Amino acid sequence: MSTAFLTDVDLTPATLAPHIQHTLIDVGVTHDRIVAHAEETARYGFNAAMVPGSWVAEVAEVLRGTGVEVASALDFPTVGVTTSAGKAAEAESLVRAGATQIDIGVQIGWLKSGRYDAFRDDIAGVVKASGVPVKVMLELPLLTPDEREAAVALSIEAGAAFLKNASSGQVEVANPDSIAYLVARAPEGVQVKASGSIKSFAQALSLLRAGAVLLGTSAGVAIVTDNVTEHTTSY
Repeated sequence: MSTAFLTDVDLTPATLAPHIQHTLIDVGVTHDRIVAHAEETARYGFNAAMVPGSWVAEVAEVLRGTGVEVASALDFPTVGVTTSAGKAAEAESLVRAGATQIDIGVQIGWLKSGRYDAFRDDIAGVVKASGVPVKVMLELPLLTPDEREAAVALSIEAGAAFLKNASSGQVEVANPDSIAYLVARAPEGVQVKASGSIKSFAQALSLLRAGAVLLGTSAGVAIVTDNVTEHTTSY
C-alpha cells in the first residue's frame, strides 16, 4: 500500500493514482462493468478497487498478481443498520473472498446514546474477524465536538487502521479541515482516508497536503487523466 506523502515536485494528476481507491458501488452493477472497473484500477495504477461485497471474488481474481488492493465496504451506504455479529461475519466472508481492506460504517446512534463500549466493540469485532486493515467511516458532520473526540478515541482503541471523515459526499464533501482534525488525533500506525465527492485534482491535492494518505472517489480516472469537467461527479 502506498502511503508516502507527495512532494511539490511530484504534484501532477498522474502521481495521485497510488493514493486513490477507485470506487464503484452502485445499484445494478453488472459482471462486465465490475471486471472493467478492476482492469481500469490496475491499468491506471490506483491503490485499490473499492467494490461491493457481492463482487469481491470476481475483482480479486482479475487483480490477482497485480499488487492492487481489493477493498469493500460493509454497513454501507446506510451506516449503523447492521448488527455487530452480522458485521463481523460479513467481514470474515469478504476476506475469504479476496478483500484485503474493509471500510465500515459505525454505530452513530449508539455513540449518541452514550453506549461507548458497544460502539468500540462493534468496530473491534470487525478488526478481529477480518484480520485486514479496517477503515472507520466516522460521519464527522453528524457528531458534536465531544462525540467526534469520543468516536476517534474509541475507533483507535478498537484497532482501526484508518480514520475516515465520512462515508460519502451525501454526508460531507471531503475537505482539508476534517482531514487535519483526524490527522492531529491519529497516533503512529493509524492513518487517514478522505472520502466524499472528491472530483478534482485541486481538491485531491489539498486533502493529501492535509495529511490523508488515501482518497476514496469514483472520479479517479477523470482526476488522474486531468479530464475533470463541470459535469464530473463523485460519491
